[in-house]
Amino acid sequence: MKASVTKGLGQGFVVEEVELAAPAGHEVRVEVRASGLCHSDLSVATFIGGEFPVVLGHEVAGVVTEVGPEVTQVKSGDHVVGSLIQYCGACVNCLGGRTHICFHPEATLRAPGQAPRLNWNGAPVVQGMGLGGFAQEALIHENQLAIIPDEMPWAPAALIGCGVLTGAGAVLNSADVQQGETVVIMGAGGVGMNAVSGARIAGAGTIIVTDIEDGKLERAKAFGATHVVNSRTTDPVEAVRGITGHGADHVFDFVGVRPVTAQGMRMLGKGGVLYLIGVGGNDAGVDVSAMVALSGSQKVQGVYMGSSNLKRDIPFYASMYLQGRMNLDDLVSKEIGLADIESGYESLKDGTTARVVITDFS
Repeated sequence: MKASVTKGLGQGFVVEEVELAAPAGHEVRVEVRASGLCHSDLSVATFIGGEFPVVLGHEVAGVVTEVGPEVTQVKSGDHVVGSLIQYCGACVNCLGGRTHICFHPEATLRAPGQAPRLNWNGAPVVQGMGLGGFAQEALIHENQLAIIPDEMPWAPAALIGCGVLTGAGAVLNSADVQQGETVVIMGAGGVGMNAVSGARIAGAGTIIVTDIEDGKLERAKAFGATHVVNSRTTDPVEAVRGITGHGADHVFDFVGVRPVTAQGMRMLGKGGVLYLIGVGGNDAGVDVSAMVALSGSQKVQGVYMGSSNLKRDIPFYASMYLQGRMNLDDLVSKEIGLADIESGYESLKDGTTARVVITDFS
């Protein structure tokens, strides 16, 4: 099969013929129909590094074509979405419903000593995040897959497994935003737009989006933001306090740069919570005044993958989309071929481009 292989740090994405093993145990063979370009994969390929060669791509949607002998949750012909949430299903966190913070995510992978899932020129290839969606096919543990309705279009479906789970999940799961509450979303990228959608579903009374690009802020209005603030030209803390009168109940930081995170902390009202989601650099973080936090009963919470349960949440978001209650179509700015990943990432530098999705694997 064809797959886009990253052979080393900074060596880009090159289409090669790669051999995919037959499914064993709980593994599922998926014919990939759409695979989203997420900055996390680009970061691995360009500066974070890891094991190479690797097939990246963790926003995957496709059709099940074959299942391993121990698979019970999906069958051939099912339409599925993959997620980078890897969970064993047996540890105390999994049994408590907190599969996103499983103690043994390695249970979804082949054990050391087993033949690899992927081979290229006779040598093993790493499967990024247990998915490896930059390929015509992928071999994925059934715990990383959720079934979606057959009528769900492929391109928006692929985005559910990461960006939607992270953005909407932060609002609906991590924060449990209630009707009428005030929400601030810092960062109007694709994940931030999913947070706006989540806030609308939750019934938030005020949804404020801050960013430094007017084009992104206009998009935020289309997704349902009640107010937008250009933080390059306006003090966002003063703007938020002016809009709310007392500060926000929930502030979601999708930027992850210290000055922006510090602004988020100052936006909080009494009882407010700041959610740390984006990481824009190694020094991302926030200094907290114990006196301010104590007197205002404020909190800071880290959020991973929107505290999501993928088996529950992916079908839910697909349902919201099909009912017209969640905008995913406007997230798909461009559809490309498997050989066009480099140019696809280049186009994401344009602030008007929300997400790019591979839909041509020929």
